[in-house]
Amino acid sequence: MLIALAALLVGLLSLTTMVRDLDGRSFDYLSTVDPVLPDQPGVTLVVIDEPSMAAIGQQWPWPRAQHAALVHQLRKAGTRAIAFDVVFAEPTDPEQDQALADAMGPDIVLAADESLIDRPYGASLVRTEPMAELIEAGARSGVASLSMDGDGVLRNMPRYPDGFMATLLATTTGKVLPEDQGLRLIQHFGPAGSYPTISYYQALDPANYLPPDYLEDQIVLIGFALQANADIGAGGVDAFETSHTLRSQQLTPGVEVQATIFDNLRTGLSITPAPRWLSLVLVALAAALALLVSRPRSPVRKGLLLVATMLVMIGGCWLLLQYGRVWVGPVAPSVALALGVVAIATRDFAGEQRRRREVQNAFGQYLAPEMVKKIADDPGLLNLGGESRELTILFSDIRGFTAISEAMQDDPQGLTRMINAILTPLSNIILRHGGTIDKYMGDCVMAFWNAPLDDPDHGLHALEAAREMLAAMDQINRDIQAMLPAGANVPVIRMGIGINTGTCVVGNMGSDRRFDYSVLGDAVNLASRLEGQCKDQAVDILIGQATVDAAPSVAVRKVADIQVKGRSATEATYTFDGEG
Repeated sequence: MLIALAALLVGLLSLTTMVRDLDGRSFDYLSTVDPVLPDQPGVTLVVIDEPSMAAIGQQWPWPRAQHAALVHQLRKAGTRAIAFDVVFAEPTDPEQDQALADAMGPDIVLAADESLIDRPYGASLVRTEPMAELIEAGARSGVASLSMDGDGVLRNMPRYPDGFMATLLATTTGKVLPEDQGLRLIQHFGPAGSYPTISYYQALDPANYLPPDYLEDQIVLIGFALQANADIGAGGVDAFETSHTLRSQQLTPGVEVQATIFDNLRTGLSITPAPRWLSLVLVALAAALALLVSRPRSPVRKGLLLVATMLVMIGGCWLLLQYGRVWVGPVAPSVALALGVVAIATRDFAGEQRRRREVQNAFGQYLAPEMVKKIADDPGLLNLGGESRELTILFSDIRGFTAISEAMQDDPQGLTRMINAILTPLSNIILRHGGTIDKYMGDCVMAFWNAPLDDPDHGLHALEAAREMLAAMDQINRDIQAMLPAGANVPVIRMGIGINTGTCVVGNMGSDRRFDYSVLGDAVNLASRLEGQCKDQAVDILIGQATVDAAPSVAVRKVADIQVKGRSATEATYTFDGEG
């Protein structure tokens, strides 16, 4: 359910501008990592730059006879085709216009422009064509307009069937592109300055400025490339932020962008964005992958696996772009993966906290805090459904408490404080030695060892706890005397303990509404009977044979072979060596 919700949320987020912009930046970075390059540049640039402005010595726009002279020189140098990334739309001096018209021919491609104009009654496309005289003289035209993404970066191939570079491609190769080319992304081959470039003034005099045959059979593209407009912070005329700007921090001249588009068309290296449905499928798969990433219990391992998986996903996007020429934005799948992991981690954390509370509620009063923490850290240590295992059981009962109760029958609150003053230190001793307190029955305590956690030395630990409990009675008596009313005369209280070891059934026991973690079995009954025999045998503790066998290091002496209620056979009993 969490995974499905994460996938749905990210699927909706993928439609937002923020995700599209982030995917755009991802494309900028990945598409410029070791890009696939054409065998050789398809065009040579002749640029209108600052040195040309200085050499020609005239303000822009230059006389059109100047461009006509350039055409003649380029043809003389052996060029195959010439394209002007300049819109010659408006008439100027008739002689100048005629000079340019006379230079036109089927090897010339001129730029047209198409722009969206907002008017009060609606938006409309306005197309600006070159002068009719130029087209009638044999030149061809194509739309050179470019469209940026919402973040101002130029990434999309023009979709005009009669685009500027599409027309140049048809002129030079005869290849005609389909009417609907679909959405394609530009594969940029390098930062600004990646194409062979000569200044306009050099092309006017190739014999003096260029190597012999430098322009032989070349396709020449003419346009602006002003260095003053190269920096991203400066902006400028006919200069664009492209995918390479992320690395170079420089704008790319429009003429070089057109050259890049031409090579994309010529070589088929442009990139197809993945369809929306595929992106949504990948988002769903990434969200499902969060289940695998979330398997490690360690947060560090989980974080490292998450980062590694994201890097693999990004690497996969790059490989698909590099070799399949398909772009899949990695942002939405990465977010889906991360969100899925966070959702699962949140669910697991909540579940872990709930389990900890359950353990605390179930065992906080019956186990030592360190044992409760151990169980909370690893609930798998528990088997609460019920199991048979060997346990050592301890029953303790206070002797002489009846007299105290009678003396304090008019003070029930004081009596309660007193019983708590007796049972608290005794319980702490049991817990300190790893015992589990089963229940309190008036002034009697029942405890056991070797459940819920394994304790290989359960017999020894039970006996150590019993010895310390007996030793604590002197202090307990002193504390009780301090609590009694002045002048009260009550006998010293003593304690009887019965300990036995045997196989029992331990687990959650009770009704559907209330249950406790408790123990049942004949060994439990025998421990209770041994505690009841302490007074008759005039000892403070009676230990069963099985417990003595389980803790051979403890010094004991035999008391007697006794027959307890419910048993036909006699039971050997022992007490601590030195006990009266």
